[in-house]
Amino acid sequence: MNDDQRDFVPDGFVVPVGLDAGRFRLEPLGAEHNARDLAAWSGSIAHVRATPGFTGRGWPPPEGMSAEANLADLERHARDFAERRAFTYSVLEGADEVIGCLYVHPGKEDPGRVQVSSWVREDRAHLDAEVYRTVTRWLAGAWPFDPERIDYAPR
Repeated sequence: MNDDQRDFVPDGFVVPVGLDAGRFRLEPLGAEHNARDLAAWSGSIAHVRATPGFTGRGWPPPEGMSAEANLADLERHARDFAERRAFTYSVLEGADEVIGCLYVHPGKEDPGRVQVSSWVREDRAHLDAEVYRTVTRWLAGAWPFDPERIDYAPR
């Protein structure tokens, strides 16, 4: 872990372990979401790739990926979360239906910036702007980031 990643959030900051936003909720992404996460994004590849913040990024892969590869990706996200390097949340609806994902990472070019991106499944596209607005307020109120340093593509 380099110094920029170590300093992403202050040592004393308690990272939120979720958010209940009424119509959806956030919880840290982990291996337990594998099948539901894979089904969510692989059923909406073109939609996710067209979502602000994902255009031109090459994710998700147009050919999809195996459940094993997706699991390895989720395990990496969970390690990053546990080690406070980056924070990825599953966007859930109802009891446990995965409808999207939220990423809160240090900026690649400027680690002093915060790179935020989110997507929702195509059949939940009507929630995209609501997720954006809710997450923007949550970041401003519950996280230690200067709002001027957050890059989150508007909806």
